[in-house]
Amino acid sequence: MSSLSRREATFCLAALGVSLALPAAAQRAATAGRGGTVFTADEGAAAISAIDLATGRVTATRISIAPHNVQATADGRRLLALGVAVAGPHGPGHRSAGAGRLVVLEPVAGGAPRAVAEIAAGHHPAHVVADAAGRIAYATDAEADALLVLDLEAGRALAPVRVGDYPHGLRLTPDGREAWIANVKDGSVSVVDVGRGAEVARVPVGPSPVQVGFVPDGSRAYVSLRGADAVAEIDAASRRVTRRIAVGRGPVQVFATPDGRLLYVANEGTRTAPGSTVSAVDVAAGAVAATIETGLGAHGVVVAGDGRRAYVTNLYDGTVAEIDTAAQTVTRRFRVGRTPNGVTWVAG
Repeated sequence: MSSLSRREATFCLAALGVSLALPAAAQRAATAGRGGTVFTADEGAAAISAIDLATGRVTATRISIAPHNVQATADGRRLLALGVAVAGPHGPGHRSAGAGRLVVLEPVAGGAPRAVAEIAAGHHPAHVVADAAGRIAYATDAEADALLVLDLEAGRALAPVRVGDYPHGLRLTPDGREAWIANVKDGSVSVVDVGRGAEVARVPVGPSPVQVGFVPDGSRAYVSLRGADAVAEIDAASRRVTRRIAVGRGPVQVFATPDGRLLYVANEGTRTAPGSTVSAVDVAAGAVAATIETGLGAHGVVVAGDGRRAYVTNLYDGTVAEIDTAAQTVTRRFRVGRTPNGVTWVAG
C-alpha cells in the first residue's frame, strides 16, 4: 500500500469514529494531566478533525468546503471553518471558483463536530476569528483585499473593510478593539478599528507577512515574514517594528503562551523544500530558545489554555504534533486528514 493510500485509509477510519489511540496503558500514562480537544482544518480532505486529548481518539466530519482555517469561539461552543466550496460530484480535490463559505459547527463531546450553518464569505477566504461574544466573525478575502464582517446570528455578511494587498492571517487584539491583518503582497499589516469598521493604520513589516499574534497583554504583536525567515516584533502603541527575530525557513503561523514568555513559530518552508520545525522564541530575549522537529510542512500552531502544550499541524505528513512547552519536545503525534492547515484548541 502506498504512503498516500495508507494516509487516506487512516483518515477514513477516523471519519467513521474508529479510535487511533495508543494501547490503553500507554495512553493513560501519556495523557496524564491533559484535556480538551484540538480541531484541525483538513483542506485536502474537506473535513474537520477532532482530537480528544484525554484519549488520543481522532474523529472527523466531512464538510462542504476545503477548509483553510478553523477557529473556536471564546466560549468553545462553536467552531468556525473557512474555505472555498467543493463541487459535489468532483470531491474534495475540486473547488468551486468564487464560492467562499464560512461553515459553523458545534463540538460534540468525545466525537466529531456537526455542521449547523453556512454563510457566504467572499471569493478567496483564508483566516477567521470571532469577537468575544461569538456574534461577529472577521475573515480575510485575498481576492477582494478586504476584511469580511460576518453576523453569525443573522447568518449574513455586513459591510466589508478595505485593507492591504492579499490579506491572509489575522488576529484581534486582546481587548477586542482592533483586527490586525497580514497583507502578503504589500509587506504590511492593516490595523482595523472593528467598532468603526475602518482601517486606521497600515504598518510596513517586511516581505511576505502571513500571520499575526499577540502577547496576552497586547503590548506587542508578532508577524511571520515568510520572505525573510523571520518574525517582526511590533510595538502596539507606536505601531512600529522594533526588531526582527530570525527563525526557521518559511515561517507561517505564530502563537504566544498565556504567560507571554514564549512565541511558537511554525516553519513550513516551501512545497518543494518543506520545513519541519517549530521555533520557540524567548520573547524577552528576542531570540530562538529551542527548535523542535514536528513534521513536514509545519503550518498551524496553537497553545493550550494552561500553556503546557502546543499543537502544530504538519501539512505534508497529515499529522498534528503535541509539544511539551517545558521540555520543548514532541510527546505525541496524531494522524488527521490530508493537508491539515489551521488548528484551534477547546477546553473541557
